[in-house]
Amino acid sequence: MKNLLAKIYKALHLPKTLQLRIMRIFQDQFLVGVTGIIFNDKNEILLFKHTYRAHSWSLPGGYLKAGEHPREALEREIKEESGLVVSVDDSLKTRTDRDSARLDMCYTGVLIGDDFVPTHEVSEYGFFTQDTFPLLRQNQVFLIDEALKQKLSTNLNLNSL
Repeated sequence: MKNLLAKIYKALHLPKTLQLRIMRIFQDQFLVGVTGIIFNDKNEILLFKHTYRAHSWSLPGGYLKAGEHPREALEREIKEESGLVVSVDDSLKTRTDRDSARLDMCYTGVLIGDDFVPTHEVSEYGFFTQDTFPLLRQNQVFLIDEALKQKLSTNLNLNSL
């Protein structure tokens, strides 16, 4: 019965905001989300143009499924939403939002393959540098800054060896 309801729910292709409201009605625990800061070989950052967000450009991400590791969830979400293949490597930050009962884990990773296919959730993608970012939410700019600091620190440590 649960699988049938899940298939019907998925087939409806409801807007993300409505999906979240419905999940919150039936889910009395935290929703667990993942966000990714994915670099290409030029150290540019992957952004998606989402069809359902007020700020249409944002970092890729989504929600975990039962039994899924956060890294696997992020790789799956990016593949499902865009066709892109990434390797999610390092944990960057975990944050909780008590108001929305959400736990969000942010990871960094790299692009492996780039055969982009638009979907009902993501119409475009791009790789951007800090000086070419489109308008982003402040919390995402903060995560990107943290990822860049971590990357710089790692590179400095490797160079000193």
